[in-house]
Amino acid sequence: MKKKVLIPTKLDKIAAEILVNNGHYEVVQDDSIPVADLAARHADAYALIVRSEKITPAVIDALPGLKVVIRAGAGYDTIDTKYARRRGVDVMNTPGANSNAVAEEVVALMLADSRHIIAADANTRSGGWEKKAFMGREVAGKTVGIMGLGNIGRLVAKRLMGFDCRLLGYDPVIAPQRAEEIGVSLVNLETLFAESDFITLHVPLNEDTANMVSDPLLMRMKTGATLINCARNGIIDEAALRRIKPIKRLRFLNDVYAKDEPGPKSCADVADIMLPHLGASTHEANWNAARRAAEELVEFDEKGITSTVVNRDIPEGLDKAFGDLTFTLGRVARVLVGRENKLQLIETSFYGSLEPFADWLLVPIVAAIWNEFDRSMDAAAARQFLKERGIEYRNRKADSRKGFANSITIDMTANVGAESLRCASVRGTVAENTLMISRIDEFEKLYFEPKGYTVYFQYDDRPGVVGAVGLALASAGINIEDVRHSHSIQSGQSLVMMRVNKPVPAALVSQMGEEIQASRAFGMTL
Repeated sequence: MKKKVLIPTKLDKIAAEILVNNGHYEVVQDDSIPVADLAARHADAYALIVRSEKITPAVIDALPGLKVVIRAGAGYDTIDTKYARRRGVDVMNTPGANSNAVAEEVVALMLADSRHIIAADANTRSGGWEKKAFMGREVAGKTVGIMGLGNIGRLVAKRLMGFDCRLLGYDPVIAPQRAEEIGVSLVNLETLFAESDFITLHVPLNEDTANMVSDPLLMRMKTGATLINCARNGIIDEAALRRIKPIKRLRFLNDVYAKDEPGPKSCADVADIMLPHLGASTHEANWNAARRAAEELVEFDEKGITSTVVNRDIPEGLDKAFGDLTFTLGRVARVLVGRENKLQLIETSFYGSLEPFADWLLVPIVAAIWNEFDRSMDAAAARQFLKERGIEYRNRKADSRKGFANSITIDMTANVGAESLRCASVRGTVAENTLMISRIDEFEKLYFEPKGYTVYFQYDDRPGVVGAVGLALASAGINIEDVRHSHSIQSGQSLVMMRVNKPVPAALVSQMGEEIQASRAFGMTL
């Protein structure tokens, strides 16, 4: 019997053609009625391929034989993935299908704004002939800053090569040699914003990037420079842009919003060009997503390939807490080697009963160091992700004689400048259902629970330092909830980690670090 696939959306017909030609599928494609009604008419459906349709528990319950839902696109927030998992339904997506469409949109916005295409068209249609008013500027020879060198960022660089632009890039993960291969010079954010004529954003929205583009970076921009956001709403501090835009005479081109829906937009007064989230709206992107969705279903059924399943189960025999622990240790190690430094090597050791799950546990490590990598991906995708960025990965054979029962060690090595390296080593375990960091570098027996707002200081051991830090936090109205203090006889250094009740401003962390002459000082949310 053929498996029935429902496609309740305006998706390119290539998906249906691939599945029908395979011979094992019956396809019903109908975008004229709501997905719930289509599901009610075809309760025997095996799979759904959707775009932005909402797949609710009610829709899933209406299809008792449903096994797969594929989102023809990257985002899947319209699908109740957790309920799908409880019902044994795999949810998949097609990441990268729209990358070129977004990259071309960025170039289109640059050109349209630089040559006043939109305003000049409207003026000429109305009978005007304002050649002097629409004097433009050329993109050729300008400096373009690309914030984020994932699939889209790299394609933007490739598309701009023909304009003889100087390309600057910021990405804390990509290896310098990989950036060089695509013609991009890696710089820090401050340099990128200070030297670029055009800046285009291609990073995910998360706690690290929310409002990242704010007063300090905006004030560094060249007078008359252009800021382009086709990534995510929330990366730019809109209030800061509103303040600084007239001072620096900036241009702002935007395609992303808090909600994709009709109605007033909060950035209307500061955006020079606004588009209704058209990044992926091309026939080619639709075709790519449709083709990939159909191919993924076939590969899932015939080869068992699950690399794009976004709601995977925990492997049998592995406590979910160890996946969370691995993710947390990866984040801490990344901070220790410096978020701005380029990773060169990741090494792991999995002790006790965790050793057989080494491949699976690589995934949360990669997701921890770069938020665009989803924790639902598999080990093959994680290894390929690291390879593309020039990062070596080694899983060491665990030495059972050390007695680290069910513990995890993650070591990271990063480039600092052209010649020097920085290394960090973190070990942790789960005790009484509680995540614990047991060691950081040479500092043993920490047993620190990594959660909430945390500050970290490393300094030459001497009396009074912990008290000074505590006093500074108290003066700022910040309460200490937990503290761990360790001393290394070997290095003569001490470490203090504190969990506090609210975020510690970066300026305060820096100030405290200077006062105690810390070799390392940072805050993080765990």
